[in-house]
Amino acid sequence: MPKKQIRKEGEALRYLENSREILRNTPIEGNHYIDKNPVKEACGTAYLGVLEAINDALIKKGLTPKQLPKKVETYRIALQEHLSVKNGKLLKDFNSLYDLLHIAGYYQGLLYDAQVVKDTLKATEKFIKKISNGV
Repeated sequence: MPKKQIRKEGEALRYLENSREILRNTPIEGNHYIDKNPVKEACGTAYLGVLEAINDALIKKGLTPKQLPKKVETYRIALQEHLSVKNGKLLKDFNSLYDLLHIAGYYQGLLYDAQVVKDTLKATEKFIKKISNGV
C-alpha cells in the first residue's frame, strides 16, 4: 500500500524561517557575509520554500501530488495556467526569485551582500504569502 503524502500548512514559511536561522549564525564583516557556504544553503532553503508554496497552491487548485511540477519550466507553465491567469506579475516574481535564490545565491554563490540577501528573503516572504493567500 503506497504511503499517502501529507502536506502541512505553513511548510513554505518554515523553509524561509530555516533559511533566516542559517543566516543568523553566519558572520558578517562590514555588510558582507564572510562564508559563502551558509549563504548558499540559506538561498537553496528559501527557494525550496517558494516551490513548496506553489505546490500547496496547486494542490488547492485541484492538482494531485503526482501532477506537481518537477522542473522550473513546468513550474512556470503551472503558474501561468493555474495561478497567474489574469496577472503575469506572479510569474515575473517567480522568475526573479529563481534567478536570485536558485541561480545567483545557491548555484553560483554570487549573493554575499547582507542587505541584498535580506531584501531577497523579504521578497520571498511576500511571494509565499501571496501564493498562500490564493493570489
